This record gives sequence, structure tokens and C-alpha cells, in this order.
Amino acid sequence: MENDTKTVRTGREHIDPASIEVSPNAKLMLILAAVVAAICGGLYGYDTGIISGTLPLIGDDFHLNATMKEWVASAILLGAIFGAFGAGSLSEKFGRRNTTCLVSGVFVAGATACSLAPDVWSLIAARFVLGLAVGGSTQVVPMYISELAPQERRGTLVTLFNVAIGLGILIANIIGFTQRVAWGWRPMVGIAAIPAAIVFVSMFFMPKSPRWVAENEGMKSAIIQLGRIRTTKRAIRREVQTIRENAEGIEPQNRGWRGLFQPWVRPALVAALGVAFFTQCGGLEMMIYYTPTFLNDAGFGTSSALLASLGVAVIYCIMTFLGCMFVDRIGRRRLMLIMGPGAALSLVGLGVMFLSHPAPGSTGAYLIVVFLLLFMMFNSGGIQVCGWLLGAEMFPLSMRGQATSLHAATLWGADLLVTSTALSMAEAIGLSWTMWFYAFVNIASVVFVFFFVPETAGASLEDIEEALVEKRFRPTRGNTRIVQSEDEDVEAAA
Repeated sequence: MENDTKTVRTGREHIDPASIEVSPNAKLMLILAAVVAAICGGLYGYDTGIISGTLPLIGDDFHLNATMKEWVASAILLGAIFGAFGAGSLSEKFGRRNTTCLVSGVFVAGATACSLAPDVWSLIAARFVLGLAVGGSTQVVPMYISELAPQERRGTLVTLFNVAIGLGILIANIIGFTQRVAWGWRPMVGIAAIPAAIVFVSMFFMPKSPRWVAENEGMKSAIIQLGRIRTTKRAIRREVQTIRENAEGIEPQNRGWRGLFQPWVRPALVAALGVAFFTQCGGLEMMIYYTPTFLNDAGFGTSSALLASLGVAVIYCIMTFLGCMFVDRIGRRRLMLIMGPGAALSLVGLGVMFLSHPAPGSTGAYLIVVFLLLFMMFNSGGIQVCGWLLGAEMFPLSMRGQATSLHAATLWGADLLVTSTALSMAEAIGLSWTMWFYAFVNIASVVFVFFFVPETAGASLEDIEEALVEKRFRPTRGNTRIVQSEDEDVEAAA
């Protein structure tokens, strides 16, 4: 039996435990909120992935050269940078849930405008608007889910966003492969408005972030929100206590943008932004956008190239799902260290095969596809699973909105860098050297993770903030975790 006689103290507020109400559908509501919010990731995956199948059609329709195709592909990424920064302020002022609702509305407007664009410049402008929603979703959705989730399930629930991205990319590639002739490019880009409208309506019924509510509406309101997503009063009391202790005595210099650049926060800033950079610059987005183009240049037919692109999307979807299932068990740091070298070796092999110029249908041509799929397996099952998650969990509450804005903008800035230069790089130095360059980037990411990224699995958001304050955030020999598991505690005691 729970001890319901204990009073929960929240600053000056005294909460009677008898007033704490636990919803009988709390577990379902938590999962539903995470899934609905994560659909924004699916919209991001679809709207970025559909370009690989529609870009040849758009190029033919508007008579575009390679440079203009890069503009069309990259406009969404430029918009994403602005959207990421803008959503940070909105999520702090109006809350995570309301900002997610707004972002889904912009998705509807952007997708509709893309489908109706009369010329290439209108299309570029519409994709920029769509990018505002994409960037905003990557800022607010992982943060919203991380603040809803209990610490032992945070990795799984936040990485639903990655799974949704994978599903969106897969659906985009299926439509691109099967319907590109029957539909044309306009319905292919416009159909994304339908799930965006569903998210827009659904978010009005989802819970608010208890941590945002605690800081802006008071602990009594936060307890009401926790009652919608926690299954026991004991869990609510424990979480209220940690939120209260974490929120007490925050100095003005530790809030917002000013707080983000305080020396004690710097290790989290370096770790999260570094992983964000390597998440996008490792080559995955290049493969998602330009696989058909690269394979066409290597002698593959259009259908074979689109089929290989579909295989890329299938692998991405499967591996992000597996990563979602195991990221809390294996750990973020360990997963990146295990998978990173495999991604680098796959790119080395891919470069070697491009150098040999195999004939279509030969063993070498099949090996190109094998190495391509191996790269997708290692990259999407490793750093891609963790890139969005780390930015959502590493920063203190008092500056989390601004921090996640900077994190998302770093992701999109790196993505823009890759997308706007990949085709030009391949033309300038060849496909082989392009693959070897990205192999080097993947090796650099493994070195970075080893020296700068501690293990956050199993730690609460408050545990991570405490590690920053106590200057023990950076991994050291024999101590790479923020919070040790029970097995590690026994081993350390022995």
C-alpha cells in the first residue's frame, strides 16, 4: 500500500496527496501522446524523402540544371534552420504542446503550397515554409516527449521520433517507386498535408509537458498533467520532488541563452552539438536524397536506382525501430561506438566499388548495393538513433528551449551543408573519393563520442543536470555513465 499521508511540498505550495488523481488510462495516454507527436517526425521523413523520387520529375517539368535541383532539395533545410530557432522561443513562451500544434499547422500549409507551386521559385519558397515546420518539429517534439517520459523509458519514447522519420522516408520511397508515373510530383508532395492535419487536431487533447507547466503555471498544474501520464501516486510524488528541487534557486544568469553559454553547461553543449553535427555529416542524408542520382551516374537504370533507394529506406526504418527498442538497454554511447566503425568501413567498400566501375548486372554492381545497405544499417542503427535523443535530454530545464533550438539548428545546418555540396563534390572529385571523405567523417565521429559523450541511459533529466553542476559530465576512464546501473554499482563496490 502507498503511504498517502505524506504531504508533497512544492516550493510554497503544499499538495494534499489525496488530491493527486491518477488516470486509469495514464499508460495509454503517455504512449498516445508520444506517437501523435512523433508523427511530426514522419512528416519530416516524408517531406525530405519524397524529393528523391520527385526531383527528376520536377527537373523535367521546370527544365532544371544540377544547381537548381540542389536549390529545390536544400530549400527545406534552410527553412529548417530558421524553424528550429523560432520554435525554441515559442516552446518556452507557449509550451511544448501548443508549439507542436502550431508546427503541424505549418506542415499543412507548406505541403499544400508545394503541390500548387506554378514555377520553380514558388516551389523553393513553399519548401522553405515546409522547412520551418520540419525544423520546428525537430526542436520541440523530442523535447516534449522527453519531458513526458519516465526516465527508464525516455530513450525508447523519444526515439519513436526517429522511427517515424524512417517510416516517413519509407512511405515516400514506396510512393516514389510505384506512383511517380501515375500521380506525378504534385500529389506526391501534397498528400503530406493529411497526416499533418490529423496531428494538428489531436494535439489539443494531449497532455502538456509537466516540467514546462511546473515552471510556468505552478506545481499544482504540473501534478494534474503528471496524473494523466503516470500510473501511481508514488511515481508522481517522486517526480514532483525532483522537479521542485531542480527548479529551486535558479540564478538569472543560468536561464535562457545566457545560461546556455555558462562554463558549467559547456560539456553538454560540446557533446550534444558535436553528435548533432556528425549525425548529419556522416553521409546518411546524402544517401537519402541522392541515391538514385549516384546510382544513375554509376550505370544503374532508373528503376534499379529507385528500387535501391527503396531498400535504403527499408533498412533505415528497420534499424531505427531496433534502435528504439534497445537504446535504453545498450546505451547511447555504446551504441554509437559499436556501429560507427561499421559505417566507415561500408563507405570505404562503396568507394572501392565505385572506383572499379562495374558493369550493370555484374557482381560488382550488386556489391555497390550491398555496401550501400550496410552503411545504412550501421549509420541509422547507431548515431541516427542517438542524435535527436541527446539534444532532448542533455540540457538543464532553465535553458532547454534555447538549447534544443541550437541543437536542431546544428543538425539542419550540417544537413544543408551536405545536401548543397554532395552533388558538386561527386562531380569534382568523383564518387569514390566522396565516399572515402564521408568514411573519414564517420571515424572522426567515433573518436569524438569516445572522448566527449558520457552515457545518459538510465539517468533522469535532473540527474544529468546534477552531473553538469558537479563537473562530472565528461566521460573518464572507468566512469562513462552519468548514473551507474545496479550491476556496475556492485562491481564498483567489490
